[in-house]
Amino acid sequence: MDLVLGIDGGGTSCRAALATASGTLLGRGKSGPANIMTDLHGARQNIVEAARLAFVDAGRDAELIAQTDAVLGLAGTNVGGYKQQLLDILPFRRSLVESDAVIALNGALGDHDGAIAIIGTGSIFMSRKGAAMQTIGGWGFMLGDLGGGARIGRDLLQETLLAHDDIHPASPLTQAVLERFGGDPREIVKFAASSKPADFGTFAPMVFDHAARGDAVARLVLASAVRDIEEALDALKLSPDQWLCLLGGLAGLVAPHLSAHYQKMLHAPEQDALGGAVAMAARLFGTAGAPAHV
Repeated sequence: MDLVLGIDGGGTSCRAALATASGTLLGRGKSGPANIMTDLHGARQNIVEAARLAFVDAGRDAELIAQTDAVLGLAGTNVGGYKQQLLDILPFRRSLVESDAVIALNGALGDHDGAIAIIGTGSIFMSRKGAAMQTIGGWGFMLGDLGGGARIGRDLLQETLLAHDDIHPASPLTQAVLERFGGDPREIVKFAASSKPADFGTFAPMVFDHAARGDAVARLVLASAVRDIEEALDALKLSPDQWLCLLGGLAGLVAPHLSAHYQKMLHAPEQDALGGAVAMAARLFGTAGAPAHV
């Protein structure tokens, strides 16, 4: 039986799904981060491990990886030559590497026009109207990913240091962060110097938790993130009848904080990004044998 893989890799984790050539799911696997711009070879390792675990979950021989076609939606594909470098070292029979936004759009919207906002460790925004597609963001932690968990976490650490220096007011949240570093602001600086985006993202849930309690600093950081997200959505120039799907690990936390305009446009995704990757793989490499519609 011919097999296909769908793979969804981001700054926090990599998920793989093994399916038949017609798209019937057989098994799933999950491993570590797979942002190819942040860590190309680490991403490759985690991609292969997630695929191996999907074979194990399906009760299939993982040696068949080399005979399996795959569609991969990965963070970091839109910058530099990372995409081609990855293609050169992947173990699959045939591979299509797209951005994580492409597979997410394909899964979430189905045949509908509209947009997705992926809010996880990073952020990226994408719309489709007929054959026309537009992508905004996804430029990575250093210069982009506004509204994403890593930037939220980084902003929180920054506010904690500003509060420590009596430049900005402190709050229970900044105190809680400082306590996590033993009360020593120098430990925050050391952490930041050696951390990856996913490490910063671990602080994002604290912001949402304390914002719900009325913490002033949490609300400030969260308001900045929501403002960044809505600026990107505004640039997509969506019409009110189009779907808007929020995806990613922070989607459920962000959604209640959007303005009424975007709240009215929200729709539940038809499938998640991994489902989109599997559907693309089945269409491109499977029994249909037709090019994937993305």
